[in-house]
Amino acid sequence: MPLTPFDLTSSNVHARLKLAASRLAERRMSDYASSPERVEAMTLHLEGLYADFSRHRVDDEALDLLFELADEAMIHKALDLQFTGDLINETENRAVLHTALRSKASLNHQGRDIRPEINGVLDRMQQFTEAIHNRTLTGHTGKPITSIVNIGIGGSDLGPAMVYEALEPLATLEGFFVSNVDGADLTSVLKRVNPESTLFVIVSKTFTTQETLANAEAARQWLVQHAGSDEAVNHHFAAVSTNLQAASDFGISSDRVFGFWDWVGGRYSLWGAVGLSIALTCGWSNFKDLLDGAALADEHVVSAPNAANIPLRMALLGVWYRNYFNCASHAVIPYSHSLRRFPAYLQQADMESNGKSVGRDGNPIVHKSGPVIWGEPGTNGQHAFFQLLHQGTDFIPVDFICFAKPLSPLGDHHQKLLANCLAQAEALMSGKTTAQVVSQLHEKGIEEEKIIKLTPFKVFEGNRPSTLFIFDELSARQLGTLIALYEHKIFIQGVIWNLFSFDQWGVELGKELANKVLPMLNGMADDGADPTTAAAIRYIVGRQS
Repeated sequence: MPLTPFDLTSSNVHARLKLAASRLAERRMSDYASSPERVEAMTLHLEGLYADFSRHRVDDEALDLLFELADEAMIHKALDLQFTGDLINETENRAVLHTALRSKASLNHQGRDIRPEINGVLDRMQQFTEAIHNRTLTGHTGKPITSIVNIGIGGSDLGPAMVYEALEPLATLEGFFVSNVDGADLTSVLKRVNPESTLFVIVSKTFTTQETLANAEAARQWLVQHAGSDEAVNHHFAAVSTNLQAASDFGISSDRVFGFWDWVGGRYSLWGAVGLSIALTCGWSNFKDLLDGAALADEHVVSAPNAANIPLRMALLGVWYRNYFNCASHAVIPYSHSLRRFPAYLQQADMESNGKSVGRDGNPIVHKSGPVIWGEPGTNGQHAFFQLLHQGTDFIPVDFICFAKPLSPLGDHHQKLLANCLAQAEALMSGKTTAQVVSQLHEKGIEEEKIIKLTPFKVFEGNRPSTLFIFDELSARQLGTLIALYEHKIFIQGVIWNLFSFDQWGVELGKELANKVLPMLNGMADDGADPTTAAAIRYIVGRQS
């Protein structure tokens, strides 16, 4: 069954949401958002998570309208269609079942229970991981594997790389992630690893991805050069792919190839074989905890009522700001160095999913869709772009993510980190008035003329919304929950915006053109290129000669 078409602008609630936004645009959050009762009512809980939505430009009336929007868009029916394996990725005629990778339940898909297939891959991943860890499988000289190099791109890189960096203090093997076809990426890694103790994991569904295969071939040449024999390849390579023949031609035996399915999209694939590098570096128990944490979020999104549903609240507030306040971007600020790649991971997950302008009916949509997702870890971001967040001409909703317990304790560093996180959320909401600025300058003994001159520059408008997520700790389980909550937020927004969130046709055109340009850069005549590209090719070739 396909997703039900939905037109936000002709929905029953659209006009009332516009009126509510106009009303609240004239009010300051501090007038209605700072009471203990408000904080209690607007804070939601899930195992190990405190999610504070009180600092948002919504009151009870606006929130009720947003819940009405969710019901009109039939969000829970859409979630049911996803979880049960309906072909909701219609342009590719595929189901969307990454959630099945972290479930324990049987699931009938196209006439068969896919649980045994999933468990079969996970069991092989576990066996391979444990064989590497207990040194049953070693390098070609008998040395144990100590370094894992993941070679992929897009979802085959961003997810595993982000999770590894988040859980690196728990890792027992060192991880490296190569994605860019720029030779500097692979070269910098090869300088840091030992050919006798390194395992390369090539992640490419078809084993034909241009960037990935270029890096894989270069890594193979490097290994053979050091080992002196092609026979070393199978000791030092594994593959995540469905193309067994291509992997075999490369030199990787079938027992080192791990498959996945067309109902797992690339940017949602870290939960299965694409997560092999996570399991290898961080250990199988942590990988399993990651899956279990995500499964907790899955159960929550389908069972929690609207008012208590965390990803639904995230999604509705995102629609509220994008479509009724015209906010073009959304910042995600993890107050955790370990989560430094999380904003980049979300950029792909969100912007590749909902960065679209054609609706599910094939017609252009007439409203805004996915915002720009961006961010950096706190406190670094405070010394970079927070100036814009506080005093820029647009207000940008912010997600603050922090952890009550430190993953890497060091003095009172963590308390300082948390103090900055909480202070920034408060500052964005409350701001600083003219009266407060003048009073502080008077207290410092600044002369009146200078106070008058300085005051406009020191005023903070405030009234800028944020969500505060406090997890108990950065464990594999809680990281799984965090990632899955954002996955569900993205899908819910796609349903409301009438998008197919799980295809990515916008990625294809550049790939097609790159395949045409590459031969020209390698000496073929450039008469097939447009004049601008042809001129650039001639310049590059001339400078290279």
